[in-house]
Amino acid sequence: MARAATARTTARRGDTPPHDVADLALAPDGELRIDWAAGQMPVLAQIRSRFAAERPLDGIRVSACLHVTAETANLVRTLSAGGARVALCSANPLSTQDDVAAALVLGDGVEVRARRGEDVDTYVQHVLALLETGDGSHPLGPQITLDDGADLLITAHARGGEVLDGLIGGTEETTTGLVRLRRLQDEGTLRCPVLAVNEARTERALNDRHGTGQSALDGIVRASNVLLAGNTVVVVGYGWAGLGIAERARGAGAAVIVCEIDPLRALEARMAGYEVMPALQAAERGNVFITVTGSRRVLRREHFERMKDGALLANAGHFDVELDLAELGELATGGHRAVRPLVEEYRLADGRRLNLLAHGRVVNLAAAEGHPAAVMDVSFALQALGVEQLVVRRGELVAGVHPVPAAVDREVGRLKLAALGVEIDEPTAEQQDYRQSWA
Repeated sequence: MARAATARTTARRGDTPPHDVADLALAPDGELRIDWAAGQMPVLAQIRSRFAAERPLDGIRVSACLHVTAETANLVRTLSAGGARVALCSANPLSTQDDVAAALVLGDGVEVRARRGEDVDTYVQHVLALLETGDGSHPLGPQITLDDGADLLITAHARGGEVLDGLIGGTEETTTGLVRLRRLQDEGTLRCPVLAVNEARTERALNDRHGTGQSALDGIVRASNVLLAGNTVVVVGYGWAGLGIAERARGAGAAVIVCEIDPLRALEARMAGYEVMPALQAAERGNVFITVTGSRRVLRREHFERMKDGALLANAGHFDVELDLAELGELATGGHRAVRPLVEEYRLADGRRLNLLAHGRVVNLAAAEGHPAAVMDVSFALQALGVEQLVVRRGELVAGVHPVPAAVDREVGRLKLAALGVEIDEPTAEQQDYRQSWA
């Protein structure tokens, strides 16, 4: 396996595409990581095989602003197998796996602009570069965008002109990104169709609930080595992701408190057996706080002032705005320091210490490896088939946010069940007639 990886990474040394990565010498390690993830992504493998035979994306220019991980690399390879020319940048400065970025550049000839820990200015430059080309070969920019947070497509709309004129459409992976794009739609300024991958049934069930549920706690435990059992975990936000986090925390032996602003979600949490209360009340009781709302400043000064000594603060939302770090810093009159690689201790005037994980960035990617490959298998199968839909239905879909076609959603579910060796019943002709009759 290692020999194959080395051969692949040296195959294109004389013809590397435009790129900005940490170290091309890391490519062999990246190949191993990508291959390991591929072994847990059978649905995407089936799509890649069909794409290679049919080439439905032949000549299509794709720009993707996603987390640069081994799982994403397998999506990129699937799109490339279908004939697409793919350029990639990172959706988060702390999620990039530098060895994977190097492997995609050297082994696959993909334009990658991503470095773990890149600053905001570099991030912006990378996004802008993907709306251009880097080498002048396709000066009109991408025809399809793939987003995790909508930064790429929002920036395209901010720039306007030829960048927008050449767009066929895009896909969006996150709730946060869809909120932003629907604002454009409401203003009448969204210029292309966007498939809401995040809202597909298979995506909700696997990615948010099981993916975030496991990986957020994985990141917290890796960063802090906290024992969840016996502690009180406060989950702020009870959407699909918050539901998954609460389930996993309870399964690990923690007492779980849920904070919500939506009465129906709060009711659902209560009926699931969790304590439900305002965040200000929960602040006095929690040992571990996890925000997953998609909003901003959900934990701020008045919450910090009530928290216990030693409380852990983690964010599992897309952007690093859910914890008010400015107010946390103002309260830390005793200063703050790094006490572990991804743990910063803030000392308040009365001596209490609050511990911030992963700089307030999305903890499952910044402190761990993100969702398991088996989960991203479904997410990226939806992405790949979504791109195909945009190309096949070019000119048919009007500008706006669209659901993933139900047939695509069901096909991904069917392929995943088959990969798991699970069979299900088929309705009889009589049952089909009964379902379709009004009588």
